[in-house]
Amino acid sequence: MNMLGKVRDVYRLQKQAKQIKKELANIHIEAETDGVLVTVNGEMEFISAKIPDEMKTPENAEKLEAALVSASNKGIKKAQEIAAEKMKGVMGEMQGLMGGGGEGQ
Repeated sequence: MNMLGKVRDVYRLQKQAKQIKKELANIHIEAETDGVLVTVNGEMEFISAKIPDEMKTPENAEKLEAALVSASNKGIKKAQEIAAEKMKGVMGEMQGLMGGGGEGQ
C-alpha cells in the first residue's frame, strides 16, 4: 500500500474512533451492590449514585462505603468491556496498518 493510502486509512480509523468515543459517552451502565446503584457511561465517567434511605445512617457508613466502591468497580469493569468490544475492530485495523498483523513474523 502506498503512503497516501495509509494516510487515508489512518484518517478513516481516527474518525471511526472518534465516533465510537461519542457512542460510549451515550451508553449508561448501571451496577448495584446492597441497594446502592451507580451509573457510569462507556467512557468510565460516573453519572450518578442512588443510595437507599436505610443506608443513609451513621451505623451503615462502612457498609455504604463498601457498597459504593463495589458498585463503582462493577460499573467501571462493564464499561471497560463495552469499550474494548467497540474498539476491537478499529484497533485491529490500526495494528494491521502499522505492520503488526503477525503474518510472516
